[in-house]
Amino acid sequence: MISVHVLILLIILFWNYDCHIIPRIEECGLSCSQGIHCKSKPSSGIFNSFCHSAPASLSSMVLKSMKISTVIKCPQGSPCSLHLNIKGTLSLDENIRGLEICSFSLDTQQSQCTNVRFARKKNKILNGKKVQVQFNCFEVNVAQHIYVTVKTVPNYCEVKMSQEYYVEDCRNSDVGKHIPACLAGKLDYNVDRTRKIISVNVSNFLRDQDYYIRLCHKWFTCEDVGQFAVIKGKDSLKSVSLKYSQLLPCLCIEGWLAIPDARRLQLCPFENDTKALWDNIVYNPVTQTLAWEPSCPVLVIVNLCRLMKSNDHCEDIQDSSKRFPEKVKYSRVDTHPRLCMKFTTKQGSWVKCPFAHGEFPAWKMRTAAVADRIQVFFTSQTKAHFSVLVCNRTQLASCESVGMRHSVSVGDSVSIMMSREMCGSTICIQGWRTDVDYSVPLQTCDIHCGFRGQTYGNENPAKALTHRMKSVHSLH
Repeated sequence: MISVHVLILLIILFWNYDCHIIPRIEECGLSCSQGIHCKSKPSSGIFNSFCHSAPASLSSMVLKSMKISTVIKCPQGSPCSLHLNIKGTLSLDENIRGLEICSFSLDTQQSQCTNVRFARKKNKILNGKKVQVQFNCFEVNVAQHIYVTVKTVPNYCEVKMSQEYYVEDCRNSDVGKHIPACLAGKLDYNVDRTRKIISVNVSNFLRDQDYYIRLCHKWFTCEDVGQFAVIKGKDSLKSVSLKYSQLLPCLCIEGWLAIPDARRLQLCPFENDTKALWDNIVYNPVTQTLAWEPSCPVLVIVNLCRLMKSNDHCEDIQDSSKRFPEKVKYSRVDTHPRLCMKFTTKQGSWVKCPFAHGEFPAWKMRTAAVADRIQVFFTSQTKAHFSVLVCNRTQLASCESVGMRHSVSVGDSVSIMMSREMCGSTICIQGWRTDVDYSVPLQTCDIHCGFRGQTYGNENPAKALTHRMKSVHSLH
């Protein structure tokens, strides 16, 4: 557990990071202390990239310290920009003509360099004196990761300073208010579900800048869905219409200014529209594989289940539960209309029955009761193997075996001997496919047996009771 003192310290650190004021500058430039005249000019950094051995008289400590910070420059009538403020201390030496200061962006792999030169006469007079050099003309972007180096000119191998630096991001109140890349604007939207169009209106952004709008599917990143639209800065109407194919929980509206490294604003207003996620079920009749792949990332538990006729409840099939990784796949699946897939999330459960509409052949179990025997046989348009047993239905979806299991193929039948104790309202004949990995068990229950010598009133005691299972279920 984090102690209270550590927690308070973290809160103070984050508060300071977000709220500290970044200094303003009117113009960027170079300055040197001790009255030293210095000047700078841009450099490619190539000519000073190879180092030389330092003279014996030159101390490796001539470069003392370096401090990096961020400043904001806001010219009148122009957008504000961020600059690095680099301060370093140098002990003047007759072997050093100046400094080379470089910043390298670890994000964009781009570098900026400048050469700082000192007046040679003054340099000799003040040999050994410390001078502070300050340079703040390197423009940087929000949240950039920067690597800064300071070298001597000439470049002596043993004399160098370097430091990593992170530029403040849009969470800093100063940066968030004044830097265009952080002015993401405000998005308002309206959905026309009939025409499948999302109308987006943009406000609170720099009026003279173009603005991009797009629809995207949010996974680890937000992936494009169609073309993005551009709102021109000169346009008076700041709205666009975007077509979509399906409202999914990961469908987002994203907007950003048409400037480099602009902050992006996202709205994902359809997070509760999960119904369409469960439609992407595919069955391969060749491999007998049932698969589901989501169109969006979702935390879900998937089960195969048996749809009950009595109350439309779907009872889980044993050992079929899968927690969603990327794709759910079941091999060797029975195509019975009552075999379904159940999807369970925090919002609830949804049941989809891919075989309910008769596109695939369904098997049927039929029973006939004559005297003390029950005749069981199966019909199917495809070759299949089944098991049959007598069971006692203790619960709606639970049936405990009370006899031996019989195997039977399509076209054959099995005759089951029934005792008086085995005939009753809770006794069922249960059959299921055994040539697949996932099958729904069908039951014929409330077995009535005819026994010799029993009185049936006016009924014929030898009358056969025939029951046919209904295996097509209408879904609601």
